[in-house]
Amino acid sequence: MKYYIIAGETSGDLHGANLIKALRKEDPDAVFKIVGGNQMQEAADQTALIHTSEMAFMGFVEVIKNLGTIAKNLKKVKADIDTFQPDTVILIDFPGFNLKIAAYAKQHHIKTCYYISPKIWAWNQGRVHKIKRIVDHMFCILPFEVDFYKKFNMKVDYVGNPLLDAISTYRYNSNFRADNQLSDLPIIALLPGSRKMEIEEILPDMVDLYFSFPKHQLVIAGAQNFDHSYYKKYIGDLNIPVVFDQTYDLLKNADAAVVTSGTATLETGILKVPQVVVYKANPLSVWLARKLIKVNFISLVNLINGYLSVIELIQKDCNSSNIKDEIGKIITEPQHKASIMENYDLLAEKIGLPGASERTAKLIVQYISK
Repeated sequence: MKYYIIAGETSGDLHGANLIKALRKEDPDAVFKIVGGNQMQEAADQTALIHTSEMAFMGFVEVIKNLGTIAKNLKKVKADIDTFQPDTVILIDFPGFNLKIAAYAKQHHIKTCYYISPKIWAWNQGRVHKIKRIVDHMFCILPFEVDFYKKFNMKVDYVGNPLLDAISTYRYNSNFRADNQLSDLPIIALLPGSRKMEIEEILPDMVDLYFSFPKHQLVIAGAQNFDHSYYKKYIGDLNIPVVFDQTYDLLKNADAAVVTSGTATLETGILKVPQVVVYKANPLSVWLARKLIKVNFISLVNLINGYLSVIELIQKDCNSSNIKDEIGKIITEPQHKASIMENYDLLAEKIGLPGASERTAKLIVQYISK
């Protein structure tokens, strides 16, 4: 069968790549066309029609600034779907773009599968009615999403969280420190995100930790779409290494982490690294988000557990002084660290076991074959 898969962000690219591998096992004759990043390109053995680096715009203001680019990308994908004529379009998160493609596919009688539900439970819940009309099969990766959709009489499949797949199959580098010329000092991992806007706002506050923890070393997890020279603008002459494509190795070796809100907060939680979650963006975007968003937390760890399991520092609270204080508690207060680890134990119970990619692939092939 023919599968058209769209992921517009780095995290979606990872899940898309694992899904492609799982679909190949279920359907040896599978043919793919993709919109995604480096990992999907490798899994599908082809160049993406559009790379994720040309698609991910975060925040209301940023989206408005790039409306022209978004419109061009939509037109390009629709034309490609017309040419390819897939058996199904598989959409991975990225709702602003992907729901438009779902509607287009539905109009052209192409079955639509949505892997990783849009976060409509957070804001604009009315979109669930549109999703019921245009999405044939929804595959959820967060346990509370099933109950949310049930309120609207919509049946969905809970497949588990694909991050567990990525983490459980990752081959850790036992020589991580030596290969990256790191010392034996304990590590504070800095995960500033993958979007330029996030990095510009947050990384300077992270870098300031260098002066407060001389008995530790800071190490930055670099994003694929930037090179070392980009991070050098924020690091200057400070001895803060940047490692690329080694985030799991970095976290595995870290005593604590400062993590920009997003998928990385859940990855850090699964790997049981005590963390402080941070977020800062365009003030107008954040003001609008606070007016519209209907959840109490921004990190996935807290959302899944349903209470404040890890500290969140947002906007004005996201500053070098507060980050220093919270990291200091993790490093110097055993009870504080122990409390976070207990919260991670509950998180592990709630998200279940690996196998999301395989479960999703089986269901997609089953549904599409009918």
